[in-house]
Amino acid sequence: MGFQQFQRDFQQRFDEKMAAREKALPAARAAIRASANAIRAIHRRETGPARELMEQAASAIREGLQAVRDHPDVAHAGFLQDAQKEYAEARITDAIVEGAEIPGPNEVGVELAPYLNGMAEAVGEARRHILDLLRRGDVERSEEILTSMDDLYSLLVTMDYPDAITGNLRRSTDVARSIMEKTRGDLSISLVQRSLRDALERHARDVLGKE
Repeated sequence: MGFQQFQRDFQQRFDEKMAAREKALPAARAAIRASANAIRAIHRRETGPARELMEQAASAIREGLQAVRDHPDVAHAGFLQDAQKEYAEARITDAIVEGAEIPGPNEVGVELAPYLNGMAEAVGEARRHILDLLRRGDVERSEEILTSMDDLYSLLVTMDYPDAITGNLRRSTDVARSIMEKTRGDLSISLVQRSLRDALERHARDVLGKE
């Protein structure tokens, strides 16, 4: 095979890869955008729009993966994994807020490393939900969410594998631990404040009862 034929062959291969990438990249961006909007809707307790947005994200991811099915190097370039991570974060956040069972990677339909990193980021969204609950005075539900966060972190911390395999999960897990510690502190303060308030209310009732 002459060099001119090499040139034509190489150019054709790269043209095919570029065409696949140009289809997959916008799909990944659409999935990330839909997932972020879904998380915002979840926190606003807009269940219907949140579910619709998550379905849009899932559809975009499927479209992106289909576009690069013959180009595994493009498929694992990172942008589709980021989209899967954001989608997994939305699905896990939804389950936490709704008090439902956490869906696994097969149910979500994403690869394992993006799923676990999405789980780690969902810890931050769980903290956000707890802060919303505490502002409403719902300490009991906050404690339940904190238990869910503990369960997620307990799983994440056992994934002691190289970052090249887990997608830098160790760093995400370290961030999740820091978020857990801050949230536990916030919840402890709220519990103390509630106990103090209850004690003051009891004292006020006792004083009024003696008058």
